[in-house]
Amino acid sequence: MSRFCLNFLRLVAFLHVVAIAAGQQRQEQQPTNICQQAASRLPGRISYPADPVYQSSRESYYSGFERALAPGCIFRPTNSAEVSQFIKLVTGDGQYGNASRSPNRSPKFAVRGGGHTLFSGAANIDGGVTIDLREIKSLALSQDRKVASIGGGAVWSDIYPQLVPYNLTVMGGRVPGVGVGGFATGGGVHFLNQRHGWSCDNIYGYEVVLASGEIVYATANSYQDLWLSLKGGSNNFGIVTRFDVATFPQGLMWGGIILFNYTKSVLDAQARAFSNFMNPKNFDSAADMGIILGFRNNTFSVANSLFYVDPVANPKTYQSFTSIPSLGNTLALTDASNMVVQFGKNLPPTIPRSIQLVYSFKNTDAAIYTKLIQQWETDIKPLGNVPGMICQFLIQPQPVSNGTNSLGLKAGETDVVMAIVTAAYNNAADDAAVQPRVQAIVDKHERLLRKQRVYIPFKYLNYADITQDVIGSYGEQIQKHLRAVSKKYDPQGLFQRSVPGGFKLWK
Repeated sequence: MSRFCLNFLRLVAFLHVVAIAAGQQRQEQQPTNICQQAASRLPGRISYPADPVYQSSRESYYSGFERALAPGCIFRPTNSAEVSQFIKLVTGDGQYGNASRSPNRSPKFAVRGGGHTLFSGAANIDGGVTIDLREIKSLALSQDRKVASIGGGAVWSDIYPQLVPYNLTVMGGRVPGVGVGGFATGGGVHFLNQRHGWSCDNIYGYEVVLASGEIVYATANSYQDLWLSLKGGSNNFGIVTRFDVATFPQGLMWGGIILFNYTKSVLDAQARAFSNFMNPKNFDSAADMGIILGFRNNTFSVANSLFYVDPVANPKTYQSFTSIPSLGNTLALTDASNMVVQFGKNLPPTIPRSIQLVYSFKNTDAAIYTKLIQQWETDIKPLGNVPGMICQFLIQPQPVSNGTNSLGLKAGETDVVMAIVTAAYNNAADDAAVQPRVQAIVDKHERLLRKQRVYIPFKYLNYADITQDVIGSYGEQIQKHLRAVSKKYDPQGLFQRSVPGGFKLWK
């Protein structure tokens, strides 16, 4: 395979899964007292800036935005009881001789799972306390092997190989390094989404530490309102220390990347093929794919990611894509765990500054896809000389919701598309050039889609920029429900005020 192909596949692996957002202002807190109290009550669980454990944790974030933040200390619990003790210390409930305090006066803290989210403050904090859950990483199968109990700090790519001997999988991240917690509470995109819904649709139970420090187990039968709110409501209700998720039989699957020449004829063929693929009459629940348009070193590129969860090589559903003359591919039959490994092999260990914006719409005709591509191409060209500039425009099917979530989507819709524009670059000095231009591209796309009456307001949380109104995009009814559940289980607003990162229920 040519050097160009290899370089492009690195770009594909890098950008296909990045969920990035604009920077968030740092929270200036000095939680020396709470760190000292926690170190006293929970020996060995607190680390400070001079400690190797602290440095390793901070350096392991995927995003440069997150690595730039320096918490006053890092708390690394090993079970839900320790998380509960820490929350009680933060709120000063009197258990340890503290006066009870409101969230406005409580130390600020962040909650980290895998640390793969890229916008500033999503899972780290400046000066406050970061709760690093990665030691809570256990996996246990039920006796009938239909349910996997997974620690809230686990990483999906560490879970998958443990399930391969049983010919099972779970619906987690599609590349290595993605954590369970943020992914699952934000929705979750997986190879099985067209068949079984969003990943969060397939979570049976959550072990949650509430703002009071109480540990509860939320299911469809107990704490049902909390259970439903955690399916898209993110970090607004408590700290999830265990997820009980559905397992699925999974032997071999087929997939990989196929690379094409970036020409008008190829782009037109891609637009026709995708519009046809997304027609409900052609729906195939085993198929998950994307058109990946790239821009790097002033050069454009186009590829497809093609995945098929049944053990069928070159399935008929993809013939309109695979029949386009190509430059090379990585398509193969393998197990789901290895598919994740192979897809992520060229993923860089870290990324610098970046921005990502997401939007959704109903499938439309090929001419509109062509216009979207042309608009992206025209508007991204002026950024070609920005140091380290890489941009991707990804067009893919949106998961087919089964309705068991708080995302505000209609169940069973098979013709909804999700598009993501991502840019990565080296220097803060280029923020003012890159970020408004990426925003302008998406604004133009959304105007075109509104004009065509196919635009959908929904914004997928795990691909959204912090500037996007994710919770509002679920709809007024869902937003009201989420706020009511927050007030019920967190009446003082601890997870709204003391956890500033992420998408809050009130702005």
